[in-house]
Amino acid sequence: MHNSSHQHFEEDNAMSEPAAQPAIDERPFPRDAATLRWFGTAAIAGLGIIGGGYLLGDGLLRAKDAERAVTVRGLAERDVTADLATWTISYSASSTSLAQAQDKVRRDTQAIEAFFKDLGFPADALQPTGANVSSYSNEGVTTYTVRQRLALRSEDIARAQKAVARQFDLVGRGVFLEEGSGMSYTFTRLNDIKPEMVAEATKDARAAAQQFAEDSGSDVGKIRDATQGYFTIEARDGESGGWGMADSPYKKVRVVTTVSFSLD
Repeated sequence: MHNSSHQHFEEDNAMSEPAAQPAIDERPFPRDAATLRWFGTAAIAGLGIIGGGYLLGDGLLRAKDAERAVTVRGLAERDVTADLATWTISYSASSTSLAQAQDKVRRDTQAIEAFFKDLGFPADALQPTGANVSSYSNEGVTTYTVRQRLALRSEDIARAQKAVARQFDLVGRGVFLEEGSGMSYTFTRLNDIKPEMVAEATKDARAAAQQFAEDSGSDVGKIRDATQGYFTIEARDGESGGWGMADSPYKKVRVVTTVSFSLD
């Protein structure tokens, strides 16, 4: 009986002792400078790869977007009538007597003023713009030439055209018109029509881009870039000048714009 109880007591003691725990590696995390630099370099490289991949992808998207564009030109033209007429009239008289040459030019001036007055131009429409005297000698005889220039400036285009049509009346009055005495017509209200013409040219460019887009299975998007060309004003039916001639009061205004559209 005694031995049996003692044995039972030893078994209970054995069961009450805690089980052995596995060993834990308590070695410290490496903290030397070389190891830390290695980890830092690896982290920076990783971030660089991620950022570079994003930028590369974004760059490819932008490059692809840039390829989907079309650049076209748009034209706008408009027929206009000049609103300013200018006529520079040059005439001269020659004589071996300077006084006689001057007197002849003076009479010619009066004849010209009367000519424009008869046509209904106001007195201030005709203004002197210059005069000069030249001379040359031949076998001891000196000849003097006196030249005078007058300028007509008028916004009455119809009256100016009538004056040009009747300019040979001046010749009949004894006025010698020199070469270069021609009427010139100018359109001065370009700024008034510029916005509308630019809009027309842009609309024309979009129509051309739309045709291109249809052929390529795309839709025309917004304007990416636009460049306005120079406005040109030319005679509608050709232009001429010189003695006895005048350019035309009927003009053609023209502008070409270059527009780049995105394609959707």
